[in-house]
Amino acid sequence: MRESVFLDELTDPEVAGYLRGYPAMVLVPVGSTEQHGPHAPLGTDVIIPREVCRRVAESKGALVAPPVAYALSQGHRGFKGLVYVSVPTFISLIGDITLAFAEAGFKRIMFVNGHYTNYPAVNLALMNVSPKLPEGVRAWALSYWDALPPEEQDAYLSLRTGLHANIGETSAVMAVRPELVKLDRAVAGWPSLPRSKAPAMPTIFAYFETNVGSTYRALPQGVWGDPRGSSAELGETFYEQIRRAVCAVIDDVEAAFIHTKTTQPY
Repeated sequence: MRESVFLDELTDPEVAGYLRGYPAMVLVPVGSTEQHGPHAPLGTDVIIPREVCRRVAESKGALVAPPVAYALSQGHRGFKGLVYVSVPTFISLIGDITLAFAEAGFKRIMFVNGHYTNYPAVNLALMNVSPKLPEGVRAWALSYWDALPPEEQDAYLSLRTGLHANIGETSAVMAVRPELVKLDRAVAGWPSLPRSKAPAMPTIFAYFETNVGSTYRALPQGVWGDPRGSSAELGETFYEQIRRAVCAVIDDVEAAFIHTKTTQPY
C-alpha cells in the first residue's frame, strides 16, 4: 500500500503497482517562480496547485507529479527573483512531460495550473501532442480557480477581490506554509489602468498577457487586491471549495469523453 500521493516520494515498484489499476491518473501542478508582493513567497503559484493536487488526489485515487515551477512570467520582468522560460520551451516541456507519463502507463494526465499566463500555452501543448498519445490516454488542463462556481470564485480570485497576491492566494499559502507569509508587510494594490468602457477582461488580457514587464509597470507593489485580511482559516475554506469543484470537473470531463466517443472524427 502506498504511503504517499506524491510520485517523487514513491519507489518504482510502488508506482508500478499503482499503474496496474485503472484508470491510472497523474495530476501535474503547473505554476511559476515570480513575485507575489512584499508579503508572499515567490513559489505561491506552485505551493497552491500542489496542495490542490494533493487534496484532489486523495479524493480521486490519483498521484501527484513534481510541479512545473518555471513557466511564463515575462510580464513580471522588472521584479527580482523572477525565473521564467520562453513560450516555445514551455510548450515543448509540457508536451514532453505528457508523452513521458503516457509512455509510463498513465491513462489520465491532468495539468492543474496555478498561473494565469500558462493556461493557453498548456492547452496548445496538449493539442499539439494529442495525435502522439496511445489509444485510451487523455491529457487535459485546468486552472484550478476556473472550477469554482461564480460566487466562490468571486471571493477567491476575481476583479472584485484581486487577481494576484490577493486575499485568496495569500490565505491559501497561509493554510499550508504559514511561515512563508509576512502578513505585516502586506499592502493593497490595484492596476493603474483607465476605466473600462467595455467588459474589463479583454483589455486585461490584451495588456497583461502580451507584453514583457506589464505587471511591473501596472502593479508597482506586485499586488492586485487587498491581502491584509488573509488567514489560514480562510485558506482552508478555499481549499475545500476548490477540492470539491476540481473533483466535479474531473467527473464532468470523463463523462464528456465517454459521451462523445462514438462521434469523434479521428
